[in-house]
Amino acid sequence: MMKTKVCSYSFQIILFLLIIVASLWLSIEAAPCKPSGKLRGKRPPHHSQCNQENNSECCREGEHYTTFECSPPVTHRTKAILTLTSFEKGGDGGGAAACDFRFHNDNTPIVALSTGWFNHKKRCLQNITIFGNGRKVNAMVVDECDSTIGCDADHDFQPPCPNNVVVASKAVWKALCVPESNWGLLDIHWSDAY
Repeated sequence: MMKTKVCSYSFQIILFLLIIVASLWLSIEAAPCKPSGKLRGKRPPHHSQCNQENNSECCREGEHYTTFECSPPVTHRTKAILTLTSFEKGGDGGGAAACDFRFHNDNTPIVALSTGWFNHKKRCLQNITIFGNGRKVNAMVVDECDSTIGCDADHDFQPPCPNNVVVASKAVWKALCVPESNWGLLDIHWSDAY
């Protein structure tokens, strides 16, 4: 009889501790993403060093840009802003992709994710599903849109990315049937593809 009470009491303690740990984990996971700092902009040494293809923004001397080490929590329908870039050599995406150190054809459905969502390369070469314009498309994560640094040669003298962007190739925009005249910014939802 005594063993049953001890086991029951131990089980209750373990259950209580699991509930505490789970609630702490959920509160951390649901915590809002706050800015991690500011970056002072500097102009590229030569005008040609900031590729403005696809309306990419160049850093402005002395302007302060917000940086983020996190992104909003990922859910089964994570809100984001879809933007456009070229992943080809010489395109406005800058250097080779962070996942495989290669350039990619813009006719391939590929994306770069903000730093927090990129998650230290844990989403590299994984597919995500993008929902926008009443359609959906799967695209492979090949790069990070760095939310922590920018305004340097490695980032094509462009500011740090916002913490809530999915940067897509032309193929993604075509698959979502967005008219080319409207390419650039689109409110979307995305999720990891399973």
